[in-house]
Amino acid sequence: QVQLVESGGGLVQAGGSLRLSCAASRRTTSTYAMTWFRQAPGKEREFVATISSASTTYYADSVKGRFTISKDNTKNTLYLQMNSLKPEDTAVYYCAARMGSAVPTAPTFYNYWGQGTQVTVSS
Repeated sequence: QVQLVESGGGLVQAGGSLRLSCAASRRTTSTYAMTWFRQAPGKEREFVATISSASTTYYADSVKGRFTISKDNTKNTLYLQMNSLKPEDTAVYYCAARMGSAVPTAPTFYNYWGQGTQVTVSS
């Protein structure tokens, strides 16, 4: 069983930055696909960014060039650096993990989820 705990959310003004972290309970980031999703009120959970076990990254078009996903395998921790934040980035952000090399963007393919961290961007 893998436990994931997100942190780093908060309230920030438009144009500001935040860095989210996701700590895994055991050796995960080096062997699992790790992905950030977000869910705004009244909307479906959507893909944000993913990093494979081999460190290949992929981003949603809406965050490309502003967000950076990374990981530290020695700390079993996943990160999401968010710059140039916009009000439309406001959501609960979740990290998720699935075993294997594939990096699907649909939430249904992920086995393990964190509890989420709120990000609010004011205009």
